[in-house]
Amino acid sequence: MKERFLNKVKEFIGSGNLIDADAPVLVALSGGADSVALLRVLLALGYECRAAHCNFHLRGDESDRDEHFVTELCKRLNVLLDVKHFDVPAYMSEHGVSLEMACRELRYEWFDKLVAEHGCQCIAVAHHNDDNIETFFLNALRGTGIAGLTGMKPRNGNVVRPLLCVSRAEILELLSELGQDYVTDSTNLENDARRNRLRNVVLPAIYSEFEGSKDALLKTIENMTRCNDLYRESVGVMRNIVSEREGNSLIIDTEILNSFENREMLLYEILKPHGFNHEQCADMLTSAVGRHFTSSTHKAAINRSTIEVEPIAERKEDIRVIDLDDELISEPIKLEIKHIHGKPFSPSMVDGKRVVAFNPEILQCSEVLLRHWREGDRFKPFGMHGSKLLSDLFTDLKLTEKQKNATWLLEADGEILWVIGYRAAQAYKVSNDSTSYLIISKN
Repeated sequence: MKERFLNKVKEFIGSGNLIDADAPVLVALSGGADSVALLRVLLALGYECRAAHCNFHLRGDESDRDEHFVTELCKRLNVLLDVKHFDVPAYMSEHGVSLEMACRELRYEWFDKLVAEHGCQCIAVAHHNDDNIETFFLNALRGTGIAGLTGMKPRNGNVVRPLLCVSRAEILELLSELGQDYVTDSTNLENDARRNRLRNVVLPAIYSEFEGSKDALLKTIENMTRCNDLYRESVGVMRNIVSEREGNSLIIDTEILNSFENREMLLYEILKPHGFNHEQCADMLTSAVGRHFTSSTHKAAINRSTIEVEPIAERKEDIRVIDLDDELISEPIKLEIKHIHGKPFSPSMVDGKRVVAFNPEILQCSEVLLRHWREGDRFKPFGMHGSKLLSDLFTDLKLTEKQKNATWLLEADGEILWVIGYRAAQAYKVSNDSTSYLIISKN
């Protein structure tokens, strides 16, 4: 088992050029089975390792137990260990972030400092292929695109994942063969978090009911990675329908564009770098000659056989990325965010205009932002079937041009969730029996 495991990881590291032999590796060492196996494997493969352990003091005696364990382990393995104690509540209060966000920011800020201080080539973390399947499902459940179905990457910046090629079961078998003990985080056994419910309830049921489903899911992730690579490559090739002019202007030949079956997606990939969204691109394909669309940086004009795209001169930036883990957003508008746990939701808590509610799945979105409206914007209003043009909503509300331009939108992963002050959307709605949700108020 040991030799097969080591060869598997060695081949995976080599195929992805994850780790070189000429500089130390910083191993994130929690003391759990996965990180202990990672350290033992990298040492067995001949890599020079340093270990880093974070004590967040969030689990009482368990936190101190973990620190003691990794200290003794590194002494036995003759591995240099850095340990840092963090005051997480103080950081949360100072920076206005959630518990999870505070731990992540503190952890990686410290890891980056250690990398620079000790001349390490990378930070090795212990994610394995079971973690990858969980990520696949979490992304799929929030409606991701192709890229979100490719799972975690073996390398992300200076963070590498050498154990993505092995399973949790293989890790435990290796540790048993080595006679290597480890500690267990009791919070991983609780099912209050979405990932824990997937790990402890949903996926075991799938594996039990469908023979070979785990291997099939890993194959699906591999196939989606290849599909995503091909998709990006193909989009690059198909950009021959675009000609460029001076000043970063583009001319898109709509006659050639319309010859593609998936022309809407192709147009979106061409115009996405210029700030246009899916809904705008879909409308461009059916709009009358003479209509104009705008993004935060560009405008597009519909002609008889072309779409002309050019930059908007000196347009003020109107996009602000925000973090819903914060309790207060001060700029560009003031929003108060309350994370409610344990209190049943009632529709009387919100008015759907200045006070709205979302279920916690919104926290899984990769990008949440505030922006002004653009020509062609659509959203799905709460309580209505189908979508509606924002321009039509503004007409119904009898807003002036000044009021329209001053309106802010809350958008998550490209979907408009709230026309702030006027109307909420269907997405991420909260059920009446829910006891976990977010309430956002416009001050």
